[in-house]
Amino acid sequence: MKKSLFLLLLTFFIAPAIFSQFYMSVFPSPEFTSALEKIVVDFRVNFKTIEGNEIMTEGEMQSYESMVKLPGARQCTIYKFNSGLDTSASWQAVMYSGDVYSEAVKTYENIFRLVKKSRIKWIDRSVIGFAGELEKPSNDVGFSVSTLHLQLDDYRYKNFLAEIELVSGQYGWQVNLNLYSKKDDAEQ
Repeated sequence: MKKSLFLLLLTFFIAPAIFSQFYMSVFPSPEFTSALEKIVVDFRVNFKTIEGNEIMTEGEMQSYESMVKLPGARQCTIYKFNSGLDTSASWQAVMYSGDVYSEAVKTYENIFRLVKKSRIKWIDRSVIGFAGELEKPSNDVGFSVSTLHLQLDDYRYKNFLAEIELVSGQYGWQVNLNLYSKKDDAEQ
């Protein structure tokens, strides 16, 4: 009797901790979702309200620190283009930078999952999200890109994408999350 009571109490106290660990590994944290929501909503104004200090100007492009950062990001940057043909802006987070391929792949797949599972409260109080399929990376190829489309019926977001990229370079592997609007071939 004492043994079964002990097991019942043990289960009662341990199960919530195990479930919460499972929940945290499957769903994005509230901090991740909140930051992603602020970034996505601010796209409407070319990320102007989350734009921090200017980092550099190069030709017709300026880069700025993002005042909103995703948890775990090493760097978050806003890029603005000021040419006669392109006045768009994009947002980028460097989520991993290092030499370990397996860690880069793990980060790449995790960021994809977090973005896809995030639910964003929209301006009209509806809930929207991203849809897309993960492109499985291969060590034989120096890059992999998975694209998610925002499921929203708003002309400003017609071509809005979340792009997760795994790239190898001179300094190892890097995983980036890019949020931007990709013009149709007909629009270019």
